[in-house]
Formats: sequence, structure tokens, C-alpha cells
Amino acid sequence: MAARVPGSKSLTNRLLLLAAAADGTSTVRAPLVSEDTVAFRQALDVCGIPVQAGPGDTFWKVTGTGRGPTGSARPWCADAGTAARFLPPFAATGHGTFLFDGSSQLRARPQRPLIEALRALGADLEPGPGNGLPLLLRARGVEGGDLSVDSSLSSQYLSGLLMAAPLMRRGLRIRTGDLVSRPYIDMTLALMRRFGADVEESADGTIRVAPRPYDATDIVVEPDASSASYVFAAAAVTGGTVTVPGLGTESLQGDLRFVDVLRRTGADVRVGPTATTVTGNGPLRGGFTVDMGEISDTFMTLAAIAPLADAPITITGVAHARLKESDRVAAMAENLRACGIETAEGPDRLTIHPGTPRPARIACHRDHRIAMSFSVLGLAVPGTVSLDDPDCVAKTFPEFHDEIRRLFQDSP
Repeated sequence: MAARVPGSKSLTNRLLLLAAAADGTSTVRAPLVSEDTVAFRQALDVCGIPVQAGPGDTFWKVTGTGRGPTGSARPWCADAGTAARFLPPFAATGHGTFLFDGSSQLRARPQRPLIEALRALGADLEPGPGNGLPLLLRARGVEGGDLSVDSSLSSQYLSGLLMAAPLMRRGLRIRTGDLVSRPYIDMTLALMRRFGADVEESADGTIRVAPRPYDATDIVVEPDASSASYVFAAAAVTGGTVTVPGLGTESLQGDLRFVDVLRRTGADVRVGPTATTVTGNGPLRGGFTVDMGEISDTFMTLAAIAPLADAPITITGVAHARLKESDRVAAMAENLRACGIETAEGPDRLTIHPGTPRPARIACHRDHRIAMSFSVLGLAVPGTVSLDDPDCVAKTFPEFHDEIRRLFQDSP
């Protein structure tokens, strides 16, 4: 059965930023309409960048001026980490006073590497407690030049700086050092080039971005590969078959590599040019270790179904996942143990042993990915899982529960 997976959050918010920075009107087709993307869109509107929605939000038209915003504004980022990391560098290339703020959850997430980078570029900033939000920015343009960025905590800092770089007077040459979630940087660079950016990357990892305005562009958003991981995993544990149209070999999203992990558990996986299909193929196989550092938004999907495997599964490389909407490593361990599953937790890893889950109420920590991951386990073992906050899925996949029901519970 074909799954209706909404558009990619990562693509939608990057495209909104690039369209805002472009000279002219861009059309973003099939955008994700969710709490995070609506917060991003509204923050742009507050900054004087109008975003006009087409009928049924089937497309968004963004009118940019080819430069950073001007004036005074108080952008509200809600829970959206991408808004808090992408918008300040863009605003710094403009002129005016901008006060960025967000929810208590977002205020607790780290901003230090971004603040240090913007200060190194000459930006006038007053961060909140712990170098986080609220963040007051007095913008007067950015000269640009050479910069080193700590990207060991999140790739979003680097993506935000890269996307703002063409609007800097001298462009930017960035040395990245340790980098997590490399596929998201590849996505950012590919999209920048689609909007006409002059970008070069050297063998030592230095990225050079020349100063020049972005070109307005018409572009379609792919389905979200991170969100697709839940329907793929559900097929694997129920013996069903699910196809996600629009996600194939040309996808810009590294998280599609989650299906390679499912293949290791024994699922049948077929990735074609324009669609990906997963079929469950009996009990899950375990007994392996997998580094999911580059696809860490999907590690929880694997962790939630790992108890159903025939041997332990160890997930490594996910230390930075402790700094997301929740401490995701600790939260997964906590909830798996509540289900009676033996789980061993390390700073950057999680080992899950086979077991029969017992009924438990899952603590979602206002984290959409925890809710969706454990929903898949509950689908495989009915009556096992209840969520303390089922509505938190609205952050990225508002129709998640209805879609899972349509695919796996209402189907003949």
C-alpha cells in the first residue's frame, strides 16, 4: 500500500530560508505543514518576508529581496530548532534589531557554537542564560571571511551559516572540524546550488561560499525520510508491504538510509528511482551493532522495534541525540525499561535485548519522534503502548496516527 508521508521538515525549512534570501518570488511546492514549519514561516513573516499560501497549502510563495531582513522584529521560534539556528545568521546579514525566542524546550537547547561563530563574524549579540534563547541581535550586515565552526553538537549551526554566506560582503570560508549528521550538510549545499549559490568544498573539508544573491526558484519538497522510517518499520514488524512514493535513489535525505538498517533485520527493501518499498519478512534478526550517527533522527525507530529481534541490537554514534527535543538516548532507555525490556545505555550508545514488551505508558517528553517510534512497537504488540502525549506528533507528522491506522489497522 502507498503511504501518505508528509513533506520533509528539513527540506521545507531550508527552502523557506533560501527563498527568503533569494531575489524574487520562489514557489515551494508540497511543503510540510506542521508546527515547526508554520513557526518558521511565521517568523519570516514577522521579519518582513511575506509567505503566501496556495489553496490547501499545496504550495507556498516566498518573496525575497536578495538580502537580509531590515527593521525591528521579535521572531517566535516555538519548538523549532531549525528556526533558532537558521534565522539568526540570515538576520545578521540584514539591518535592524531582532529578538529571537521560543518555548522553554527550545530555550534549553544549545546555541553556543552558533553564537560564537556569529560573534567571530562581528555580529552584536546578547544571548540568554547558558548562551541560549532569548537572543537579541543588532544587525548591521556581515563582512564574512574565514571561520571555524564547532559542528560536533549539531549540523544545524553550520547549515544556518552556510545558507547566509552568499549574503555576506566577502562570502565565507568555513573549516568544520568534527561534524555530526553529514548528510544534512550535503542537503544544505545541494539546495544552495539549486538557488544559484557558488559553493566549493576542498578535500580537507573547507567549504567556500562566494558572495552573490540567490536566484528565485520553483521546487518540490520530497516526503520526509525520517517520518517514512515509522511506516517502513511498521511494515517490517507486521509482515506488511509499504511503498513511499517520491523517495528514491535521487533523494537528498540521508535518513532514507534507514531502510539499509531494516535490511539487516531481514526486511525486504527495494529502492527505485522514484519510490521505496519495504516488506516484512518474518521475525526480525538482531545480533549486530550499527552506527546511526549520520541518521540519528531514525535511531529511535530501530530502538523501539529492537525488542522484537532474535538477538541484541546495539546502536552507536548518537551522543548528539541527547541534545535534541529531549535526551533521546536516555528517554528511549527509560521507556524500553518501562516496557520490561533489558536495555544498556552508554554516552553515545544503546543496547536493546530481545523481550516481550509489557503494557506501559510512554513518557513522550514532548518529543514527536519518541511518540511515533513507540507507536510502531504498540502496533506490533497490540495493547502494549499508551502515549502520555499523542498529539506531540503534530511537530512534523500531524496525521501520523490516522495514517498508521489506515495502513496497518484498517487495511483488509
